[in-house]
Amino acid sequence: MQVAFYAPLKSPDHPVPSGDRLMARQLCTALSAGGAEVVLASSLRSYLPDPDDQHAAERLAVAAEAEVARLAAEWDRSAPPGLWLCYHPYYKSPDLIGPPLCHRFGLPYVTIESSWSSRRSIGIWADTQGKVLDGLRQAALNICLTRRDQAGIAAAAPDAATALLAPFIDPTPFLALDPAPDPGRLVTVAMMRPGDKVASYQFLAQALALVEDLPWRLSVIGDGPARPQVEADLAPHAARIDWLGALPQAEIAKTLARAQIYIWPGCGEAYGLAYLEAQAAGLPVLACATAGVPEVVANGATGLLTPAGDVPAYAAALRRLLTDSSLCKDLAEKTRPHILARHSHTAATQRLANLLAPLLEPT
Repeated sequence: MQVAFYAPLKSPDHPVPSGDRLMARQLCTALSAGGAEVVLASSLRSYLPDPDDQHAAERLAVAAEAEVARLAAEWDRSAPPGLWLCYHPYYKSPDLIGPPLCHRFGLPYVTIESSWSSRRSIGIWADTQGKVLDGLRQAALNICLTRRDQAGIAAAAPDAATALLAPFIDPTPFLALDPAPDPGRLVTVAMMRPGDKVASYQFLAQALALVEDLPWRLSVIGDGPARPQVEADLAPHAARIDWLGALPQAEIAKTLARAQIYIWPGCGEAYGLAYLEAQAAGLPVLACATAGVPEVVANGATGLLTPAGDVPAYAAALRRLLTDSSLCKDLAEKTRPHILARHSHTAATQRLANLLAPLLEPT
């Protein structure tokens, strides 16, 4: 059965790497592995970063109407898909295409990682929030990647249908390498862009200052427009940092396999696919207990989580990991089984197929 896939924030074929693009691609792969024929319905990016930019909202509305007309004409000529699946609609990037098409053609509408927050209802976002909420209510199913998102949907739309799907990766490239940790070698993988990413790097710089007396070296994988800011924030530790830039997945896997601890505070992190990759490579994780991070890192089992925003607590946990090799080893031994049992591509493929099968059956 054909599934029309749409990611309004960032299409799977978008040229800029990100966790959103990676998750979109993985969902398409999992759907295909589960027997669906996945068709990228549209590449229209419905991103509205400024709540006061009414002109941008008006231009987007016109573009969305054109896409609805284009797809409707195409489906009239051939046949509509079995369902429409929208990945990650939220207040800055609503789905303006799927709901009207599903209403017109009588198709099941499904969302994955949809979110809604009443505090974002300002300016043009009040309107886009309303459209997201309408979509949640219209959806035959809203698939949530975290319990936090599921609770948010339940609060906004109590009658909306929801189900959980754990965040996942294909762990194969990371499982293929045997860990050979270099004692004291820390590693982080993160884009360098303004906002939460820069905030996490700044948090990390402050925490590292509190463990200067210990032997460690940090590998930083990532790049982006905020790199000068990140390098400036970490300048006091420059002699201990290896700037590796953006790397292909195979090189990321090799770098992770040679490290002892994966460190990333995760300010504002929804959940973080990089945490899953690190655990698949056999690394214990040190992060903050932010948003959905506790749902991908098992505190005390595959890593340590400290209170969000608490730099001294994070530094103390890092000191503990750097000075207690047996603790690091115990945590590392549980990481790969954790990923295979809860966060693998195989598990997600089966879960998705089970969730969507009733909606794809002919009526």
